[in-house]
Amino acid sequence: QVELVESGGGLVQAGGSLRLSCAASGRTFSSYTVGWFRQAPGKEREFVAASTRSGGTYYADSVKGRFTISRNNAKNTVYLQMNSLKPEDSAVYYCAAGLVGGMVIPDGYNYWGQGTQVTVSS
Repeated sequence: QVELVESGGGLVQAGGSLRLSCAASGRTFSSYTVGWFRQAPGKEREFVAASTRSGGTYYADSVKGRFTISRNNAKNTVYLQMNSLKPEDSAVYYCAAGLVGGMVIPDGYNYWGQGTQVTVSS
């Protein structure tokens, strides 16, 4: 069992930056692929980025070059650095772990955090 807690969301102007954190308790993060997803009102939850156990990183095309996923296994924490934010990045951001299926689909993960709101004003 893994418990995930996201933090770092907030209100930022377009072009600004935020860093989200996903802290895990329970089993060590180093053994998990961890993903970030987001969900805007009225839209489906969508893949943002993932960090694999072997150190690979993957990004949605919409955030490539602007967002960076990283992990600190000693702190059992995964980060999402978000730069050059756009109003369309506004959503609740979730981290997920425990890959059981496809890495870019929500059903592919066993464990989820409660989410953190990111709002980008124009």
